[in-house]
Amino acid sequence: MTNLLELYVKLGGLVLVGFILGRKLPVTVPTRLGQFLFWVGVPISIVSFLRQSSLSGQIWIAPAFAYLAILLGAFLAWLAIKAQAYFKNTVPQPPTQASLILAAMLGNTGYLGFPITLAMVGKEYFAWALFYDLLGSFPGTYGLGVLIAARFGGGIQNHWHTARAILINPALWGFGFGLLFREVTIPPVAEFWLDKFAWSGVALSLVLIGMRLALLKSWHSLPQVGMSLGIKMLLVPLILGSILPLFGITGSTAKVIVLQMAMPPAFATLVIAETFNLDRDLAVTALAAGAMILLVTLPVWLWLF
Repeated sequence: MTNLLELYVKLGGLVLVGFILGRKLPVTVPTRLGQFLFWVGVPISIVSFLRQSSLSGQIWIAPAFAYLAILLGAFLAWLAIKAQAYFKNTVPQPPTQASLILAAMLGNTGYLGFPITLAMVGKEYFAWALFYDLLGSFPGTYGLGVLIAARFGGGIQNHWHTARAILINPALWGFGFGLLFREVTIPPVAEFWLDKFAWSGVALSLVLIGMRLALLKSWHSLPQVGMSLGIKMLLVPLILGSILPLFGITGSTAKVIVLQMAMPPAFATLVIAETFNLDRDLAVTALAAGAMILLVTLPVWLWLF
């Protein structure tokens, strides 16, 4: 309980600082901070934490469960939309359907999943969260997520831009370099400052979340988005988390995967919604409501697993 309270104080405090700054500072500041974290902060943090993580033989199960979570979330959302059409005789517009599906399948496993994993499970198991995000969530988002958006949306579909976004992603390059850099010996003072910079990147990521939440103003889609959040943050982690022991995944490693599966919708859902002319208001509502619901669901997953 103490660890959880400490986590809430740290997470809540940093997000609140970001929220206040987001209301006071120009809108260009979160954009610049996001660019700094994207190109510099996150890649260096990945390199640092990989040096302190344990890479067990089963770690490739993490991205496999990321794909399962994405596919299951999309399938359950599709079923819910069909059930609504059958029982209530109402069918959301295609852009709204796409936003509902994306909110149910794509989680914030990076900016939010990383600090929560580090705080609740520790650096030793961080590689599991990293593999889940970079080899599972990220390609799932810009692969299947973009395909769904292109199918339902009416935006300009430039597949080369999508492929380029994946190939030049600094986090993936940082991940690859970090794997090679793990066994390289560096002076203790360099190791110390690398670790400090990594934790500063984590803190700034939480501040950035607060800044972005400060810019979200739409709540009228809350009744609709409840279905997606229930699937993303309750059903998927409960169903897939219950089968983890069948693969020999228990203890802290299981907790990492469940926490990643239970993260609220990713900011990428809003980016995709804007790119492909989907239901932006619904995406915005899913982000804000999901972040608040996490405060309630997080202790449940820590207790169950």
